[in-house]
Amino acid sequence: MYITPRAALVRNLAVAVLNGSITLIILLIAPLGLASVIANTLLVTVASYVNATAGDRIIRYLQPQIETLHASLHPRQQQSQIRRKEGDELNRP
Repeated sequence: MYITPRAALVRNLAVAVLNGSITLIILLIAPLGLASVIANTLLVTVASYVNATAGDRIIRYLQPQIETLHASLHPRQQQSQIRRKEGDELNRP
């Protein structure tokens, strides 16, 4: 599965905000000081973002090259590139 860097950033931020929100709700129930609740929520949010980004990098490393994958998944595009090359050769003197 290919995902653009912008989409990965949005997804990772959404995961981080969701995890931070859940943590905030849980910690507000507990009898802790407000500073510890805010600090812990921010740490969970940052850790979630870092973990999601690291996971994306590992997956990107393990996947095959995008150009190779793209060429094998789109045979029509591959055929049009072949036709362009043949057309270029026909137009040469």
